Amino acid sequence: MTDPLHQDLLALAQEAARRAGELLRDGRPAHLAVAATKSSPIDVVTEMDIAAEKLITDLISERRPDDGFLGEEGASSKGTSGVRWVIDPLDGTVNYLYGLPTWAVSIAAEQDGETVAGVVAAPMRGETYHAVRGGGARATGAWEGERELACRPAPPLDQALVSTGFNYVTEVRVHQAEVARQLIPLLRDIRRSGSAAVDLCDVASGRLDGFFERGLNAWDLAAGDLIAREAGALTGGRPGERPGRDLAIAGTPGVFEPLQRLLEDFGAWHD
Repeated sequence: MTDPLHQDLLALAQEAARRAGELLRDGRPAHLAVAATKSSPIDVVTEMDIAAEKLITDLISERRPDDGFLGEEGASSKGTSGVRWVIDPLDGTVNYLYGLPTWAVSIAAEQDGETVAGVVAAPMRGETYHAVRGGGARATGAWEGERELACRPAPPLDQALVSTGFNYVTEVRVHQAEVARQLIPLLRDIRRSGSAAVDLCDVASGRLDGFFERGLNAWDLAAGDLIAREAGALTGGRPGERPGRDLAIAGTPGVFEPLQRLLEDFGAWHD
């Protein structure tokens, strides 16, 4: 039995993600421009990232004025309710800038520091993934009704399909490419979608056997990590650690641990 508050938080996250997804899908200018850069000249923000975050925070604040926020585009407040919303209004901004379809809206609700509800909406797929802590993970899409998510049965590692991503800082990217070079011969193959939130949901839905990336922030991970775990995947960072900026890993049981060991051996968490 899930907490009624968590269900209410999920419903609000679903509404906010749906509205933001519609804004991003239907309101994208024909000549979309870069509004700012972050960690490097290729780490971009568009006017639509900013507009989507404002839509989300305005909606949630109207319904729950005492909650806090942590958003990629600057939303930051502690709140007084014990609930904090962790928001990536547009995960996969470079894809979106180029008109590629793999991007998502990611919204998670934390209560007392633990993620209790999460939604990832991928409008160009026509799919939305969601989970409540202890209640499993589900998705809606082209199929009828909600589909319960479950990660794939674990294959041998050399038959595992694994996704990753690359940082926008050149020195980090070079090291990540070297880690991928060492890893590729040991796997079925590696994919790179450009959206960590979508990758985590693809682990949850059985489209990937694993995922790893260095340099992710809380807003990249919060919703997708919960969805993957509620679908039966294991998630973490370096051995004994939670996923974070050093390293984030998700995988089916049987893939997660050998993948984590290899990434530790290859020094995936440092330059």
